[in-house]
Parts: sequence; structure tokens; C-alpha cells
Amino acid sequence: MADPRAVGDRVSPFLDLVSAPFTLPGSRILVFRDGDGLTIRLAEYERDLDDCVLVRTLRVFDGEGHPAPVSTVRPDRIAFGDVTLTFDGPSALSVGGDGSWSVEVDLPSGDAPLRLTSADGAVRIAADGISRGAAHDGALAATARVWDDWLARTPAVRADLVDMTAFCWWVLGANIVSLPGRGARAVVPSKIGDVGLWQWDAYFIASGLRHGDPELAREQLELAFGYAGADGQLPDVVHDEGILASSDDLPPGDRDTLRRAGSAIADPTAPIPLTKPPLAAWALRRLEGYVDDPAFFDASWGAVARSQEWWFARSDLDGDGMPEYGHPYSSGLDDSPVFDAELPVASPDLAAYLILQDDLLAARAREVGDAEAASRHAARASRTLALLESMWDESEGYFRSYGAGSPIDAETAVSLLPLLTGRLPGRYVAGILAALDDPARFATTWSVPTVARREASYSDVRMWRGPVWVNVNALLAEGLAVSGHADRARALIEETLRLVMHGGGPQEYYNPSTGAKAPRATTAFGWSAALFVDLAVSVSA
Repeated sequence: MADPRAVGDRVSPFLDLVSAPFTLPGSRILVFRDGDGLTIRLAEYERDLDDCVLVRTLRVFDGEGHPAPVSTVRPDRIAFGDVTLTFDGPSALSVGGDGSWSVEVDLPSGDAPLRLTSADGAVRIAADGISRGAAHDGALAATARVWDDWLARTPAVRADLVDMTAFCWWVLGANIVSLPGRGARAVVPSKIGDVGLWQWDAYFIASGLRHGDPELAREQLELAFGYAGADGQLPDVVHDEGILASSDDLPPGDRDTLRRAGSAIADPTAPIPLTKPPLAAWALRRLEGYVDDPAFFDASWGAVARSQEWWFARSDLDGDGMPEYGHPYSSGLDDSPVFDAELPVASPDLAAYLILQDDLLAARAREVGDAEAASRHAARASRTLALLESMWDESEGYFRSYGAGSPIDAETAVSLLPLLTGRLPGRYVAGILAALDDPARFATTWSVPTVARREASYSDVRMWRGPVWVNVNALLAEGLAVSGHADRARALIEETLRLVMHGGGPQEYYNPSTGAKAPRATTAFGWSAALFVDLAVSVSA
């Protein structure tokens, strides 16, 4: 177990109250810096933070009435000299301290700000109002215990990775929420912007959590697998109010956002199932050896198998044996230029995921003595591999995507991901390596961009149109390793770790020219944090 106070010391410099707000595992409350004071918001599914303001401005003053600025921020408290702000349970905050002080609270009601003094004891701030006399010392101690328990689980890593690993582990704890009625904790992509359990994010997040809290990692997969449809389809999102499993469930704003980002076909006229790419078996296999629960694995492998059947039975929309993405959201790469074409999109990354998933299902079936299932999964993997090979464009040197049966003129990271199968013939592997080494394609200052630089759609900063994503790099590194290029895999892992440190933390995505956070990228992003931890552990053994 790590020393939680030492880990807290490493985390504190990252807690700027801008990109990393003050929060508590399990809480929806977020505290941000606002000029010389603070603003307090609530994190809710599909609601903008500006629509969820609990306190517009909170300011602390010393005994002489002078503003007391924030002096230090630690995981368990914000200090204004001798006055501190901490949590009083997951749904309230407490302000208190020694000596004489006052606090001014400006509420969104528009009434005159409240000015409360230390004479009546600590101030408790909650969604249901402001009260006095709270046991501030007890709140401080309880909040410290919550964070100490979490930070003590921080995985051990190489010396140069310790600080960022500590921060990334804090991010994972900070992004824990309780989903009402679900009976489980979700580690959300970001309390700042995405409050729910997204299926794909859950897989990457579980991969990092397994190193310090395998039970929480298991909860992520249980939530992801626990709301499958009768036909086996896994939903895109599990959230407070239900699930997101169809384009009919999308709020209009999502469709408009996708269009503004560049995709031309975000709103099909017919309802389209929404899911995420089939990496369920990949994620489940990574928990083996970390979670000791045969019943969990039996149930989960069953859910994965049913989901795999859904892809071939319900998402092979043209009946050619190769499933397609029926909606950009189901790809995880929502705004990629491959979705500027007509739907449905047959994409080499989806083929690769399906091959890998059938291979893992075949291995599982052999382990439990089900020879028939093993043979069926293995045969389908081989058929899908043959279809994948037919997507190779010899003249252009990459695996091409197809929209409604027509080739798509866009070379993107999806053309690299077939490496993940570990089964590509050598000439295709050589072609992918050539693309990775070509400055006109994927050999950018910081690798690996999500669109080849030679493409007209390339951008350093637009989501999925060029910026580097940690999850893509992690999958490519694994693909390089299983395709016989362990040294290149290790080099990509090390570069990805350097990128996160250079970019100031686990951002949603990064500029491949500068390594900086792209302007619209979310900060304190869950899967970037989890995969940094996962990769850091992998190079520290």
C-alpha cells in the first residue's frame, strides 16, 4: 500500500481548481476557482455545468474583512490560510477554521449574497440550503479518510512516472459517482463533461483500475454488461435515468454537436442501435488474475458472447458477413472523417475488434471444455480476417473503410488498428509500419495522430481528426507487440507516457504537433488517466 499522505503531496500541485476541480469520490459536487473566490457546481448527465450551479461565488475573508485567497489545495481540503473548505459527506461542503473569519456566498437565486461569520460555527453548504454549526473537524477527518483510502491504492511505478501516476489515480477517484438505482459506482469519463458509464470508457478505465482496485474495475464491467438488450446488444451508456441504446434516445443537442464537428450523417431517419466497439472480451480478459470470482467470469463471458452474436446478426447491415457501424457514436470515434460518408460504415478497426473478440471467446470456450463453441468462434474469426484483408488498398497502402459499400477516401487510425489481431500477414504489417514512419501520414512530432497528415480533413485540434488519443496509442502498442514488434511497442508506450506528462495530465486528446491539450479537449479524463496507470505499470515491472 502506498503512503496516502505522500501521494497527496504529489497530487496537490496538479489541483489547480480549473482543469482539476475539488471533489470527492462518489460526490456530484465540483468546486472550481473563480477569480479570487470559488464557484460550486453539480455534475449531472447531459447537463452543462453552467446549468447546474450550486453557488455562483464563494469568498472567504479574514477577521479584518480582507479577502483570504486560496493558499493550498489538497485532495481533502482547500485552505484559505487558517480557514478550510472540505466535504461533509458526498452531498455537502463545510467551511470552518480557527480565529475570526467570514464567508460570503452568492447563490444562483439572484438574492443578495449571504455573509456568514465564524461566530456561529462552521458553514454547511448543500443543494437543500445553507446551515450553521456543522462539525467541521469531523468533516475534515472523514474527507481525509476517504481520500487516504483511495490514494493508498496508488500502484507502484518507475520513479520518473510516480508524480503523474499519483495524479492519474486521483483522477480515477475523483471521477467516481454513484448512479441512483444502479447499486454500483461508475467511474465516469469526466465529472466536468460526461457523467455516466460509457461502455468503451468502462473497458479502458477497468484496465487501469485493476492495478489498485480490482473490485471497482469489476463493477465497471458489471454495469457495462448488466443492461444488455434481449438480443445481446450492449448499450452505449448507462446513466442516472436509464440507458442510451438507440438514436431515438439521443438529445437533439448531441446530433447538432456531431454535425458541427464535421460528420454529415449524425441523424439517420430510422432508429439506429447505439453501442460501442466490441472490446468487451479484451477488457474482461485483463481482469483475470485480479478478480477471484468464477461466477462473475461465467456470467460476463456469457454477456460477451451474446454481444458478439448481436454484431453479426443485427449490425451486418448489408449481409456480406462483415458488420458495420450504423451510427458514428457506435464507433467511439464519433467525428472521424470516415463518417463524412454515407452510412453504414464498414471499418477495419471494427473488423479487428471482432476478430480479437472471437479469438478470445474461442480461447475461453476451450478453457471450459466447450469444443463446439471454440470451433465456431475460431472459424468466424478466420472468415472475418479474410474479409478484413480484402479491405486492403494496395495502391494507397492502407486498410480502407467503406460507406454504404463505396470506398471512403480517408486514411485514419482505424486503418492501423488491424495490428491488434496479431494475425495479419507480414506484408500488411509492413504496410502499417511504413505508414507509421511516414511524416506525411502518421510520423508526427507526437504520435500517433488519428488522421494521416496528408488528408485534407486533418487537423491538429479537431476531435478525432488528427489529435492523439491515449486509448488509440495503447491499442496500437498492443497491436505492435502481438504482431512481433515488441521494441516498437515499448517505444510507443514510452512516448505516450511522455506525452501525458508533457501535456500537463490526462487530457481527452492532444495536439500531435505540440503535445499540448487541444483547446476543446476535456481535462482530468478517465480513460487517459486509467491507461497512463496501466502503461506506467507495464513498463515498471
